[in-house]
Amino acid sequence: MSDGTSTAWVALKGSLAPTFPQLQEFETGGGLSMELGSDGWLLELTPDGQLLCQYGMAIDDVMALLSDGTPEDLGTDEIAKQAKYYIQPAVSKYRAILLKSGFSEQTEITDEYVAARFERSVDVTNPAAVQDLMRWCVRTIGVAG
Repeated sequence: MSDGTSTAWVALKGSLAPTFPQLQEFETGGGLSMELGSDGWLLELTPDGQLLCQYGMAIDDVMALLSDGTPEDLGTDEIAKQAKYYIQPAVSKYRAILLKSGFSEQTEITDEYVAARFERSVDVTNPAAVQDLMRWCVRTIGVAG
């Protein structure tokens, strides 16, 4: 991170704190995140200027849902497919409006979770624009439930 970006990031974090007191920084110098309502959506803002709206499911939770069967017999790919199936209703509810609003969709699969991630670049040197987009996310996704 360049000094300009670092200075802008520190300034942006300071400007967001009063408006979004629920933002949390889990790693020093890392992104800021908060829940978007009670449906399980998360909003994250990264120091490199990415705003993420994401919805996911822990692999352990998928295993619990599949416990009536024999999830231990399933490979990681099959479990990830099941997780994608389980998150689809929540994701499809907002997919069109997020894509129409300039976000791009990615699927993130790790050993711990599967998530649908909608991301959009923001200018960390323009706090007002970042706040406006975050407010839009809160209004669009955060109030549903």
